[in-house]
Amino acid sequence: MLGLMQSQELLISSLIDFAERHHGDAEIVSRRVEGDLHRTTYKDVARRSRQVANALDRLDLAFSDRVATLAWNGYRHLELYFGVSGTGRVLHTLNPRLHPDQVVWIANHAEDQVLCFDLSFLPIIKAVHARCTTIKHYIALCDADALPADTGIPGLQSYEAWMGAQPSTYTWPSFDENSASSMCYTSGTTGNPKAALYSHRSTMLHAFAVALPDSLSLSARECIMPVVPMFHVNAWGLPYAAAMTGAKMVFPGPAMDGKSIYELIEAEGVLCAAGVPTIWQMMLTHMEANGLRFNTLKRTVIGGSACPPAMISTFNEKYGVEVIHAWGMTEMSPLGTSCILKSKHLAMSAQEQMKVRLKQGRGIFGVDMKIVDAEGKELPWDGKAYGDLLVKGPWIISDYFKGEGGSPLVDGWFPTGDVATIDPDGYMQITDRSKDVIKSGGEWISSIDVENIAMAHPAVAMAACIGMKHPKWDERPIVAVVKKPGAEVTREELIAFYEGKTAKWQIPDDVVFVDAIPLGATGKMMKTRLRDVLKDYKLPSA
Repeated sequence: MLGLMQSQELLISSLIDFAERHHGDAEIVSRRVEGDLHRTTYKDVARRSRQVANALDRLDLAFSDRVATLAWNGYRHLELYFGVSGTGRVLHTLNPRLHPDQVVWIANHAEDQVLCFDLSFLPIIKAVHARCTTIKHYIALCDADALPADTGIPGLQSYEAWMGAQPSTYTWPSFDENSASSMCYTSGTTGNPKAALYSHRSTMLHAFAVALPDSLSLSARECIMPVVPMFHVNAWGLPYAAAMTGAKMVFPGPAMDGKSIYELIEAEGVLCAAGVPTIWQMMLTHMEANGLRFNTLKRTVIGGSACPPAMISTFNEKYGVEVIHAWGMTEMSPLGTSCILKSKHLAMSAQEQMKVRLKQGRGIFGVDMKIVDAEGKELPWDGKAYGDLLVKGPWIISDYFKGEGGSPLVDGWFPTGDVATIDPDGYMQITDRSKDVIKSGGEWISSIDVENIAMAHPAVAMAACIGMKHPKWDERPIVAVVKKPGAEVTREELIAFYEGKTAKWQIPDDVVFVDAIPLGATGKMMKTRLRDVLKDYKLPSA
């Protein structure tokens, strides 16, 4: 017997319709490429999204055709989020931090038909457009009078002229909720990037999960700042969840330095901000150097890579900001876990609470997890056993676009490539990426643990631990360190800093001071590049 409930497809267009009807006056604030601060509302975003839909229809695009963006976080990008997917086309957010050759490969592989881009990325477009064989239309996200002359890009139009001439009335089509809505390519650290193809259904369910109180806790009373780029896994789903809840959004645009982020948080009364550790490190360095405090910020969501304990302590103890450690992947839409304390943790000491906060957190409803050994045998949730982390759920990938790389699943589970433990309360902690774990004398050393201790030193701005070949122990850890501006610390002082904080055999054999640690297109440390930089390095004990 079936239930007697109405059936309605879960479609992204319903989000912007809801935001317009119930939260039409809620603000969307954007720092633009033009340099000014732009203000609009959900009502205006909804109206202009419908104009985008009309403009796309007039380009004669087929259902599920890909429309690419190369853009910062801002209101025009938000309009494309809804206008493209709402018509049944697929939003493809290209990462401008990639090498131009990678941009070309990805655009051709996706078979993009349209490319909408911010003018700050015009040099990239000039470099790649002749090699992007499927793109027929180029739209610059600017006013008509800001469109440069003689760009050499055939048929280039300004966004405002392209969509502004269209009517603002539009009836969103109804179609199967399992239809593709957007696509994001992995960072491609090994081989060519592969695309995760999200559906309307998966995106809507993910938005519900993002907004939950034990997740990122969004509501109409919130002012949130997605610092995580909209070209990085759809800004962790925040644009969709914000529309679902009516939260005010503040977009930083191209100004991603610590000073600009801090000033925008203060000026707009941001309560919650989300981004990767490298962004927050820049902001905290700026605040410390200038004796600044927060007046409105209450919590920050940190993901993309493990958050150093020193950063959590600084936010919590010095600035009174709660850190929500979150974890996920492109293949997971991306949210998988968030680290929110349970009521039984509230009576614990700050030191005991910190042990919990350092974990990546509990799986949110919709995400199932398990850890397995090398033979695929499931391991216990005791907080001690560690193994390969596998996940499954309704917003987790089943196959890559065009079947690249073959089926990624193992008996219906997606292998994340992480090594983790899970405690009896369900809190998962990543001990390393499987490719980065250091095997020394038959034992595993977590590179994350080594990095976290170095990051707690007041002179260290960034640290990356890698394993180096050793004739006796197979591998031994070294730590590459970037010092804070004006700070000094010696190799011997840093090695001594590890004493008493970890087992002696886990203390790195050496410290290598570098000017910078290579970062990938999503802000993560690129240890493969670091290993290339240090390929001629020899361990002092080897």
